[in-house]
Amino acid sequence: MIVMNLPDGLPLVADGLHLWSPGHPGTWGFANCLLVTSGGDAALVDTPYDRPMTEALIAAARPLLAGATVGTIVNTHVNGDHTFGNGLFPGADIIATKASAEHLCREPSPAQMHFLTHGTPADEPLGWYAREHFGRYRYEGVDAVPPNITFSGRHDLRVGEIDVELIEVGPAHSAGDLIVHLPAQRVVCAGDVLFADDHPVHWDGPLARVAAACETVLALEPEVIVPGHGPLMSPEDVHQYAAYLRELAELIRVRHAAGVPAYEAAADILTTGFHDHLGLPERIVILTAVEYRHLDGGHGEPDLVALAGQAARWAYERRGPGAGTVPPSG
Repeated sequence: MIVMNLPDGLPLVADGLHLWSPGHPGTWGFANCLLVTSGGDAALVDTPYDRPMTEALIAAARPLLAGATVGTIVNTHVNGDHTFGNGLFPGADIIATKASAEHLCREPSPAQMHFLTHGTPADEPLGWYAREHFGRYRYEGVDAVPPNITFSGRHDLRVGEIDVELIEVGPAHSAGDLIVHLPAQRVVCAGDVLFADDHPVHWDGPLARVAAACETVLALEPEVIVPGHGPLMSPEDVHQYAAYLRELAELIRVRHAAGVPAYEAAADILTTGFHDHLGLPERIVILTAVEYRHLDGGHGEPDLVALAGQAARWAYERRGPGAGTVPPSG
């Protein structure tokens, strides 16, 4: 069980921009958030996964707010690890894409996440995996607060004297991804279009759409890119990430053309040592299943829990010595 050592401050990224980056590679749920402050106004890009993490962010941000309140929240997409903290900012406008709002119904709720981490069998793959990666979070007393402002394409706003451009790039990681461009600061907050340090997870795809979203980020010519998870990235890091996606898409395509079932294809790709310096290799199982759905011409909604269950199966089958003991959920 990872101890939740959370940041007690928000380092400066650029003028008016401060980063909440809880780190913890090799697990799920520790998403980056970006605080934007100017002239007594404040906005937050994404919110943490549960109440304790959100309260820790609020405490760390308090010296930077100087009595101001966060009046705007931008959700880059509606996965819970980027939105479950929304309710701790009463009165704030919450902005997301129209597509995100329309697909909220398929997202696991806080109550469902609590059940996965407490009510599923701990000696079966999904129950074991849920406790391993999500058992540290407190889903009780959390309400999934939806956006009250939605858009398609592009939406501009100002936070004090800072111009903020919201650009829709989904479907990619999810059905309704957006990126946040701060042109004067030459910063892009990319949400889960980008991951650093770990293999990514993308629920909607195909991978070509995620790579295209990376190209949209690069076309804005930022100096600094904030990924959804992990440390800050450079434009070269984004180029390498897009190359990773294209390489993986081709590996999957070849196995699909040969008639290899998706789970077996993912396992085979992993045996080659594909980017084995990255954490959470089981996410390749999810990426392969999603890519197969597109290659098969499928247009249905992805089942996020079922996909996670496939990844859990792969990880469960490869537990090391002593890994059969499920860690406590507290």
